[in-house]
Amino acid sequence: MNPVTTRPAPVRPAIRVRTEPGESRDLYGPDARAALSALVARLGGAGDRFLVVDRIPDEPDVFVQVWHETGGDYELEYRAGAPDRHFQSRVATAAEVAEAMCRWAGREEGWERGPAWERMEFPVEEVEPLDPEVEEELAGAVRGWLRCGYEGRAELAENAEEYLVDGDERPVSRAQAAQLVDRLWRERVAEQAGWTDETDPERLARAFGALDAAGITARENFTCCRSCGLAEIWAAGAEDARGFVFFHSQGTEGVAGGGDLHLLYGGFEPDEALTASVGREVVAALDGAGLAWEWNGSAHDAIRVTGLDWRKRLSS
Repeated sequence: MNPVTTRPAPVRPAIRVRTEPGESRDLYGPDARAALSALVARLGGAGDRFLVVDRIPDEPDVFVQVWHETGGDYELEYRAGAPDRHFQSRVATAAEVAEAMCRWAGREEGWERGPAWERMEFPVEEVEPLDPEVEEELAGAVRGWLRCGYEGRAELAENAEEYLVDGDERPVSRAQAAQLVDRLWRERVAEQAGWTDETDPERLARAFGALDAAGITARENFTCCRSCGLAEIWAAGAEDARGFVFFHSQGTEGVAGGGDLHLLYGGFEPDEALTASVGREVVAALDGAGLAWEWNGSAHDAIRVTGLDWRKRLSS
């Protein structure tokens, strides 16, 4: 078992930019402003007339976007949490647009001052409330999935809609599921805003990244179970990978519930010495990330990552 060390928190993405040509770019750190400004400045030509900016993690019905055709003003819009809180302004220059977007991304107080905003009208869908008992049961499941931390809002809403299906009985509609997921997603985003340090899932991701770069196919939350993972890990990485390590979604649920994380590992040749060698590389990477583990060194013994505080940041 190794001691746990403390490392500084990593620089995390601040915004995700989606463009008309289909690009999706995560921008962060000191270069984000320049990159966003360049994307705004190029707008105007056919097929490249708009972009949408979301914060990371995504907040339901919260975004800023712009439309521009060469020769015209920039149509800048933002939504602040609901369709009836959607505003538009016409802005003369790309520089003004980029400045407003950057201030929005940084949550600067008074970022919206300057442009003359007008509220836009959008229909607001009325969603029938869930039965209280159904809502309580479903909310418990969604909170569990959010603690796991690997699924985005669309996938969570689909899971929530199907969770209580019994034959032809479907007690939850897609709209009801999406509304509940959005509410609980906001709760989780607010909670993780107070996580200022590097979390254990981020340390684990750092260890897996190092292993993957060193020729060990390393995958988080990979497939549903041990059998599926062992069947599919062979094709999941580089062709010249020497071995693998992964944990499946059942393992994620276990660690999110307070248990240890069991890692499956091995070589891509049926050789116990190779499997044990891969195991040694795995625990060395865990050491490098400051994570505690238990393993007896045998090719037949599971590697358990212990003492994890599973604060997995939402990133979709």
